[in-house]
Amino acid sequence: MKDRAVRIMGVLANNKSIKVNMLAELISVSQVTLRKDLDDLEKHGIIRRMHGCISLDGANNIGKRLAFNYSIKRRIALEAVQIIGEGETVMVESGSCCALLAEELALARKNVTIITNSLFIANFISDQPCIKIILLGGCFRPESQMVTGSMTTICAQKFYIDKFFIGVDGFAAEQGFTGRDILRVETIAGLAGRTNKVFVLTESAKFLRRGTYNLIKMDKLTGVFTDDKIPKAAETVLINKNIIVHKVPVVEEKLRWRRMPGYPPILYKERE
Repeated sequence: MKDRAVRIMGVLANNKSIKVNMLAELISVSQVTLRKDLDDLEKHGIIRRMHGCISLDGANNIGKRLAFNYSIKRRIALEAVQIIGEGETVMVESGSCCALLAEELALARKNVTIITNSLFIANFISDQPCIKIILLGGCFRPESQMVTGSMTTICAQKFYIDKFFIGVDGFAAEQGFTGRDILRVETIAGLAGRTNKVFVLTESAKFLRRGTYNLIKMDKLTGVFTDDKIPKAAETVLINKNIIVHKVPVVEEKLRWRRMPGYPPILYKERE
């Protein structure tokens, strides 16, 4: 399913919608197999199906973000799983990379306990039998499906946390990783105080953006998981701060047009 999910997401990221039979032909699977995959993606809130078509329209915000750079985010999540030991307790914050990390942890069967402030992540892995999920309380944010605020950090005080994984909105060389939401920023600051090992999970595109608020102090970070397209200047800043940079390879893909009789042209990615 993982490889097919990467191909499905690649098509959806570049097209408003697509018919199921056309998608099956593009990724070379039977419609029966594809429908099973789509059932799973729809259950997780990543896609929406209507009248024989699938689309990201109507999916939740995190589900939509998952579709973009999905294969890179999946590889980042897989790399991050390698540093998590058997039986550890980890905190996983909101975001698409973090959601995939939680899923990979569940699939790895490491008997890990995941503490999260993300309702999306809790639901995303709720059907996995080999994972324990603890959902923190707080003020619910419908647009991001997570909880924030002082109650969230108070709840976290009850736990010993081995590692904390967070997503980011941007990066600035002079201040480090940034965020757009002040309540989320304040919550992360409070949660980060529960562990000495904090890791950022983000695709390299985020290094070209800048948020409004300083998300976390650089001296609080242990490592960053990203891809090998990270700007050299940003990587140098991190290394000079003694932050370990873990990079996964980006598989080069070309965008191609595919025409099918009676339908608008389809844009999809083809690997070299």
